[in-house]
Amino acid sequence: MQHRGRVLTRDQLLEKVWGYSFGGDTRTVDVHIRWLREKIEESPSNPRRLETIRGVGYRFVA
Repeated sequence: MQHRGRVLTRDQLLEKVWGYSFGGDTRTVDVHIRWLREKIEESPSNPRRLETIRGVGYRFVA
């Protein structure tokens, strides 16, 4: 939410949330984004607040 409107890559999100030493896959971010959408979106399958920017990452647009 601090970076509203700015696109953050999966790697940036992994670094900020889990730190450099996280040994998991970047797809972990996708799973957590899906769970977050289920909580904040009216229609998680058609998100308006947490957008996917294909080939780049995600953007929160409030």
